[in-house]
Amino acid sequence: MQFKVPQDVQREDTIVGPLTLRQLIICGIGGGISYTLYLLLAKIYFIEIWLPPVIFISLITVAFAFVKIHNLTFLRFLMMSILFNFLPKKRNWQKLAADILPLNEPQQIIKKEKKQKIHSKRPSMSELENLTKILDSHGLQKS
Repeated sequence: MQFKVPQDVQREDTIVGPLTLRQLIICGIGGGISYTLYLLLAKIYFIEIWLPPVIFISLITVAFAFVKIHNLTFLRFLMMSILFNFLPKKRNWQKLAADILPLNEPQQIIKKEKKQKIHSKRPSMSELENLTKILDSHGLQKS
């Protein structure tokens, strides 16, 4: 059996003609806002007053739905440019900035352990001979 394997899995599925679901939703919301603004302002004001806000909202809608810059959607490009402008450009590395504990505590613990090892009781020769016999006999002979 042969199956058709999708090649471009990163591409969004088209719903209506060449429009994807995301583009269709953005156009619906932006078009609804523009049309509502037109209905509210066209009854009261002349075309010079209601046309600029309607065109502005329509252009923003088209930008968010269809414009891609460097293969990024307009929203993602806008967010990345905002982050780029507000985050610092220079970063300084400090060698000890990541240390959580003060340096004195671990050194004091290590010094205490060394002192305990130095002052530990050394085994006598008879104890070492008994231990050697036990190890040589694989634990069968007792001291």
